[in-house]
Amino acid sequence: MNVTLNPLPSALDDALRAKIADLSFPTLGHYLEEGFADPTLRREVGTAKVVGPAVTVRTLPTDSTLLHHAVSDLRPGDVLVVETGGDRRHAPVGFVVAAAAAAAGAAGIIVDGVITDCEEIAELGIPVYAYGRSVLTTKLQGLDGGGVNVPIVAGGVGVRPGDIVLGDANGLLFAPESVLQNIIEIALADDAEEPELVAAIRQGARLGDETGATATARALAAAD
Repeated sequence: MNVTLNPLPSALDDALRAKIADLSFPTLGHYLEEGFADPTLRREVGTAKVVGPAVTVRTLPTDSTLLHHAVSDLRPGDVLVVETGGDRRHAPVGFVVAAAAAAAGAAGIIVDGVITDCEEIAELGIPVYAYGRSVLTTKLQGLDGGGVNVPIVAGGVGVRPGDIVLGDANGLLFAPESVLQNIIEIALADDAEEPELVAAIRQGARLGDETGATATARALAAAD
């Protein structure tokens, strides 16, 4: 058999979830380089930020059987992340799947493909990311392939079950919990300093002087 059904990953620690929710996600881009999804994988529906552990599904291009199974096991705060085998014609997520995820309290849905029923999904309030929209949908074909809570690829990034998904209007980041634990306090401190920096700039300060970039640029020029 070519179908793998693994157990759910660990839930996200509530204290870490709260800290991440307070963070401006692009701040992490100052410190990390890996895990950022293709920027064309965008939020198609919803407005809320996404924070939660990845529950992963690898489907075959036309078959959503495993997706229907996986969405039935979602817990509050989980993020459903779907790899479609590279297919961007058949939509595996529509109103019914999104409604099931929303009813379970999922924090969001990420589809490495396309979705459908966008207007209906918008009424649910759950944020959904995809590469676009389609009228053509998947079917319940019961094909022998794919897996649940297996390593997948979404937005060009390798995603493991339990990796933390962070999403907002700017895009998506997939990161191991340990990476976020190591950097969250630094990032929050950075956020806390930003209003003061912007206030100084509005009062006439030079950004390069405030950040030290001007001194570095002059030192580099002098060394040439």
